[in-house]
Amino acid sequence: MLDEEKAAPRETGNDSSGNSSSEQLSEAKPRPSFLSKFSDDLDPRIVYLPLLVCCFATGLTDGTLYNAYGTFVSMQTGNTVFVALGTSGQNNKPFGWARSLTSIGSFIVGCVCFSRFHALIGRGRQRRTVFISFLVQTIFVALAAGIIQGGLIDGRYPSRRDPKDVDFAELAPIALLSFQAAGQIVNSRGLGVAEVPTVVITTLLCDLVSDPNIFAPFAQNPKRNKRAVAFTLTLVGAIAGGFISKATGFVQNSLWIVAGLKFSITIFWFFCGKEKKA
Repeated sequence: MLDEEKAAPRETGNDSSGNSSSEQLSEAKPRPSFLSKFSDDLDPRIVYLPLLVCCFATGLTDGTLYNAYGTFVSMQTGNTVFVALGTSGQNNKPFGWARSLTSIGSFIVGCVCFSRFHALIGRGRQRRTVFISFLVQTIFVALAAGIIQGGLIDGRYPSRRDPKDVDFAELAPIALLSFQAAGQIVNSRGLGVAEVPTVVITTLLCDLVSDPNIFAPFAQNPKRNKRAVAFTLTLVGAIAGGFISKATGFVQNSLWIVAGLKFSITIFWFFCGKEKKA
């Protein structure tokens, strides 16, 4: 009997432990690679935060560029009026309509390019979409600031040039800044945060004050909160643009700040949490 027991195969925990180990290995999920991270959809709860920063950047840019060159690069309603006034020769600056028309045209081209780009590489809330978009915006703002910093056009404020002297090289930074501004509003649509368009104040104010729940408690109306903060930051940005230009005597300083903000947002998109699947 003892011999039979010895001869019989002993059931040990080796098989069970081996099986459990193999099961654990098979069930273990591979770590996401660096490149796969760019395919994640971003957490919709926090994607509005960088867009609020863009509102400040819009105010800072337009507040600076309008003072220096008599045109906007983000808010195209004003530029449309300037072009219309130019048809009757009522622009404040010679060929002011050309600057505004350049801004409108560049903004339109930017909207087409950014929207087609989004459709080409993925969804509007994918990490790679907004990361590349804001990287391009950063480069364009830095190029505009570099052109002025390098002395290719007059970046002094107030300008010491003869008001009748027209420098068409000024169209270059206007075109670059208007093109990149289009990326902001395209991103706001793609991220599903249409209540923060980042470049339009008129519709934002209309939506804000016509909200039937405008006086609801803070936590119960997040869209109203975003609109109010967006308007405030745009206003503060424009005020800051005026003060910075006046204090430093140059245009490019504000643009370098905007480039820094855009670059910071680009980095934010890389580290932003991904959407949690149900």
